[in-house]
Amino acid sequence: MLVLLAFIIIFHITSAALLFIATIDNAWWVGEEFFADVWRVCINNTNCTEIDDSIQEFSTVQAVQVTMILSTILCCIAFLIFVLQLFRLKQGERFVLTSIIQLMSCLCVMIAASIYTDRREDIHRNNSRLYALTSDGSYGYSFVLAWVAFAFTFISGLMYLILRKRK
Repeated sequence: MLVLLAFIIIFHITSAALLFIATIDNAWWVGEEFFADVWRVCINNTNCTEIDDSIQEFSTVQAVQVTMILSTILCCIAFLIFVLQLFRLKQGERFVLTSIIQLMSCLCVMIAASIYTDRREDIHRNNSRLYALTSDGSYGYSFVLAWVAFAFTFISGLMYLILRKRK
């Protein structure tokens, strides 16, 4: 039982780490001479421009930013609630509250990655001054980590739903 508990805790911490990296790091769209994310666009590693309300489709970028931040916060809250429920739940009860919050985190990261997948081309095309060199890029590792974090938070949420407290 202790091994299972350790696995669940490590799995949850890994999910949170993936969410932090995907949210913070600047590699959602990468190429030879540039990298871009939901916070800024950098050309030649030195010329970085913050994404602000002066660009078109800023509300789309903000939606991705907000849902990624929310998913990270919810994942951390779910972990804290799990730790509290370890000490407060009666034997045989399920970790339903932890599961619900973790699945909400899963939903938020899925929404963020889906919006970016769908609207990336429009954002780049409508802001050609900022994204001039980005046409020949590809999705970066932060984008991939966001989708991996989606899978991890989903599996974690299901594990909490199935898990019962034992002695």
